[in-house]
Amino acid sequence: MTHSSHVPSTGSDDAARATPEGRFAGQLGEFVTASPSSYHAVATAAAELDAAGFTRLDETQTWPELSAGRWYTVRDGALITWVLPSGAAPGAGYRVLGVHTDSPGFKLKPRPTTVSHRWYQAGVEIYGGPLLNSWLDRDLRFAGRLVVRGVDGAPREVLTATGPVARIPQLAVHLDRTANEALTLDKQRHTQPVWGVGDAQDADVLAVLAAAASDADGSAVDGLDPADVLGYDICVADTQAPELIGAQSTLLASGRLDNLTSVFAGLRSMTEHADELDAARHVSVFAAFDHEEVGSATRSGAAGPFLEDILERIGAARGHSRDEHLREIAGSVCLSSDAGHLVHPNYQGHHDPVNTPEPGLGPLLKINAKQRYTTDAVGAALWAGICEDAGIGYQEFVSNNTVPCGSTIGPITATRLGIRTLDVGVGLLSMHSARELVHTGDLLALNAAVTSFWRG
Repeated sequence: MTHSSHVPSTGSDDAARATPEGRFAGQLGEFVTASPSSYHAVATAAAELDAAGFTRLDETQTWPELSAGRWYTVRDGALITWVLPSGAAPGAGYRVLGVHTDSPGFKLKPRPTTVSHRWYQAGVEIYGGPLLNSWLDRDLRFAGRLVVRGVDGAPREVLTATGPVARIPQLAVHLDRTANEALTLDKQRHTQPVWGVGDAQDADVLAVLAAAASDADGSAVDGLDPADVLGYDICVADTQAPELIGAQSTLLASGRLDNLTSVFAGLRSMTEHADELDAARHVSVFAAFDHEEVGSATRSGAAGPFLEDILERIGAARGHSRDEHLREIAGSVCLSSDAGHLVHPNYQGHHDPVNTPEPGLGPLLKINAKQRYTTDAVGAALWAGICEDAGIGYQEFVSNNTVPCGSTIGPITATRLGIRTLDVGVGLLSMHSARELVHTGDLLALNAAVTSFWRG
């Protein structure tokens, strides 16, 4: 799949772009631009895996004997890929990196087209826990998948991603003099984007989506009739390009850093180091789930059976007995990688006073006494060794006792499979904003840690 995108250069950041950190951040920016929805992220990742010599397997088909090789399979907005070495040692287990492809925001409702005073609007509902105010007055697009009637009448899936067509307009301060003291947004009335102007009979969001439809390889689907759209999973995405900012151009401002930072770190590590992983003692697995932001309880989410199914099928295709399969699971480790929080300089009191993650000092090891993160003493020791082997530093994150702690797919994976799991990730400012902020050095450090983890 080919996409046109860029991380704009200002001249002063040319030297920063030439560094390994700058190049990696630029590549992440291109990946983010190509991945406005979880379905696009999976399609973009699949194209990279194809180019790296991975073979796609269909879950509905019988799998061949898997003696060795590079494989992947897709389930909706989720993807699992693995490298099976020819010399994998019995009982060495799986090294699993778990991430998620979705981000908080908005999703299109059924019967989405409305018109108010000639303003075309789209009915949306809130997906996950976005910072609602950050989505106001931004140039937005619609993106996701359509299920359409094919030429033979059978349903088929296509992607769609419009240009900048929508906006959630804020009320002018002249009409709400208290807006700067206490902005209050009604989640229904104040979040519906406008996307055009005209007569009611001419308004049709589905026509806009159909006109932007493409196949997974990026080729346009021409002449798609909106009446042939049988179903859709459409999110709202910001259109502003990722940008290197800061005096040294060492900060990347972008949407969807939670959690495409982890998706890209894993994808790039697996494709660039596949030759090394071919010679590892264990099976390297990259599991990118959907729907983490809404609880993961779906067929393509971490609480569903996707990873469990695939690991069992890998074992069966290797000729393993049930006992041998359980031995492999018992010897496995999962690195759950999701974005975390850096100390916010304007709100320092919201953070733990001792464990204070700062930008550019390495990825986070996340710890929580209530097991909202799964890291324990053994996992912490494993992470220390991973980072030492990678030649990077790392930081601990733990919540302030007065601030509720979020969670990740880590506890879900550990509970469902019994795999030892530890929670890590890069630190951000403005997590769940339409536009988040990360240090470029932390991005590259996470990539190095993932590579070290898989090398074992």
